Amino acid sequence: MEPEGLERRCPRLGGDVAFGYCKVCGEGRTPCFKVFDCWWERFDVVAHMQACLSPDAFDALSARRPQPKMTSLVDLIRQAQARASQD
Repeated sequence: MEPEGLERRCPRLGGDVAFGYCKVCGEGRTPCFKVFDCWWERFDVVAHMQACLSPDAFDALSARRPQPKMTSLVDLIRQAQARASQD
């Protein structure tokens, strides 16, 4: 089965997204840190990602955890300030 076109509601974005997006939406076009949580009910996402990624990349994805909410908010504020100062 090719899961690339499968869609589901993204808990982070609030709308429907294809699995193909989840594979490249992270920092540096890496998979989303929630890819396992979101897709495990639809297909064997762990086996699929092991087949698609190098062992090191898979281990990094498996170990990745989201930033605490406060940290991510402060980071977003800093990014917005940096963009505003460039304009």
